[in-house]
Amino acid sequence: MRLPPLRYIDAFPVDYRGQRLVCLRDPEGIVEQQILLTPAAFFIASHLNGQCDLRDLQDAFARQFEGQRLAAEEVQQLVHDLDQQGFLLTERFHLLRQQVEHAFLSAPIRPAYLAGKSYPEQRRALRTFLDEQFIAREGGPGALPGQGSRARGRNGNPTRCLIAPHIDYHRGGHAYAHAYLELFNQGQPDVVIIFGVAHVSPPAPFILTQKDFDTPFGKLSTDRDLVRQLETACAWDPYAHEIVHRTEHSIEFQAVMLSYLFGPDVRIVPILCGTFGSEVGRVAPADIGAVTTFLGACRDVVSARGKRVSVIAGADLAHVGRRFGDAFEISEPIVQQVEGRDREDLRYVTAGDADGFYRSVMQDQNQRRVCGLNCIYASLKTVESAGLEGTLVHYDYAPDPAGGIVSFADVIFP
Repeated sequence: MRLPPLRYIDAFPVDYRGQRLVCLRDPEGIVEQQILLTPAAFFIASHLNGQCDLRDLQDAFARQFEGQRLAAEEVQQLVHDLDQQGFLLTERFHLLRQQVEHAFLSAPIRPAYLAGKSYPEQRRALRTFLDEQFIAREGGPGALPGQGSRARGRNGNPTRCLIAPHIDYHRGGHAYAHAYLELFNQGQPDVVIIFGVAHVSPPAPFILTQKDFDTPFGKLSTDRDLVRQLETACAWDPYAHEIVHRTEHSIEFQAVMLSYLFGPDVRIVPILCGTFGSEVGRVAPADIGAVTTFLGACRDVVSARGKRVSVIAGADLAHVGRRFGDAFEISEPIVQQVEGRDREDLRYVTAGDADGFYRSVMQDQNQRRVCGLNCIYASLKTVESAGLEGTLVHYDYAPDPAGGIVSFADVIFP
């Protein structure tokens, strides 16, 4: 009898109480909790592919662990535990997914999924926390929005485009502070088109939602008229994978920052970037009709709305180290190499050259795993007709607790 298959999950090593274990995490967020497995248990779990039976697994285990015999009861217990936790593709998980999807899709508002997890969920505590990223945190700009002679707040001409991080605030809050201080100093937009990264990579170039975004500072309204306008430019169903918006942080963190700065007075157009089909490097996104048509519609929106529209890319750069599948440990030469390549790419970004940026990242088949590749490309293409040049405001990287680094940058196009 074949054993049920393991779902598509994130797995990465962690040190826990002196042991080297493997952490399993659901990237879709259908299952909230993470679980820790010993290397032997992870070996068993990784062989649950829907094709092997108990005997196949016992034989593979014996080959891997020098003849050790794996008891049937151990396999059955692990399979039972994984199923109970929602990590196997069984009827139990399908029912759980249906419940979660129905609850999300039937609600008019996208809840603040990470409130109380990645940042404080109470308004006052969150404001204090974010204020500290600006004025007290090492590496921050040292000033709050609204302070200083350059602060124009609601009255200036809004930023045309901003490249900001989507790393969690605890590791990259100082970078958000640099980016959003610049955004505030330029002036409040009426509408912000936000391109985020769909980290689970659904098979669609762009994923739309008409849901408003809840934040601890209040609700940010989605401009449904503009979303419906963009919907008509899609040769695919832009809502087929709308559930991805439920847990995706790349737009949520930008929504929190916008509501922190401007309250509910800004409307947003939330767009997640999925798979363009160009990531294997054989074709450029500029040669993909579905991508160019959609981004042309985005440019039309910006042109029609004039100077009161800003475009934001919630984008990190390199993901390097064991946490992300590399065989090496992070060292100073590795950090310098990553920064050197990042800055090569960013020269194209500041020049507003979306296609040059894409080619630069893909010259080594995106070996650094620049996860913001597609959303930075989309943002630059959306403001391309403006002929703008940007300024690199800030660059940094942060360690990943499971072993590795993530780099990020702030680029502003006034």
